[in-house]
Amino acid sequence: MNRKALRAAFPHTIPVFMGYLAIGIVFGWMLAAIGYGPGWACAMSLTIYAGSGQYLAVTLLDQSAPLLQMAFLTLVINFRHLVYGLSLLEKFRGMGWRKLYMIFGLTDETYALLSGVQPPEGVSGKDFYFAISVLDHLYWILGSLIGSVAGSLITINTEGIDFAMTALFIVIAVGQWQNAKSHFPALLGAGGTLVCLLLFGGENGRFLIPALVVLVAGLLVRRPALEKPENALPEREEERI
Repeated sequence: MNRKALRAAFPHTIPVFMGYLAIGIVFGWMLAAIGYGPGWACAMSLTIYAGSGQYLAVTLLDQSAPLLQMAFLTLVINFRHLVYGLSLLEKFRGMGWRKLYMIFGLTDETYALLSGVQPPEGVSGKDFYFAISVLDHLYWILGSLIGSVAGSLITINTEGIDFAMTALFIVIAVGQWQNAKSHFPALLGAGGTLVCLLLFGGENGRFLIPALVVLVAGLLVRRPALEKPENALPEREEERI
């Protein structure tokens, strides 16, 4: 991997590092509590890499839930990533073999960083974005491993610590709000989600898919206005070539 891109990407990923370390530790801790060792924690974080999905998996594994139920609930929880991917099609274009990993590694926090940061002068945008994704993934694996090992040695009350993931995303979202030319997507997302939550309820996350439909429809309607030059983020010269 390009060391120059890694050095440029690392400062931007420090908030994710702090959040993923804490949340990953809790996940590993919870997994150890139901009898799964460090190997399982690393394997799940390496191949699944979905914070809320992995938290759900701990509960379902503990309850010996049917595979079909696990698959459906995971789909509902992570359906939002479809919208993430659609919004980054142009940014991922031309990344070659790395494109598949970029799609796989598109977590909430990584998406927020990829959407809001620009590569510094002299650093390839493709290398820069790839470095962000890899670093974030490594942070999550490290946290999971530490938590799994510690979970068999230390017993403490971790109630409420899982809010760190939500807090992390809020911090990143605030930065994007401050830098954005248009706040319509954020307001549409918040308003549409609230309405769907009130209409459909929060049980099993059944409001998520209707909320995403509202968001996609609203963005498609407003697309011409949002793509005006005054609302676009500045591009590096190398990205326009």
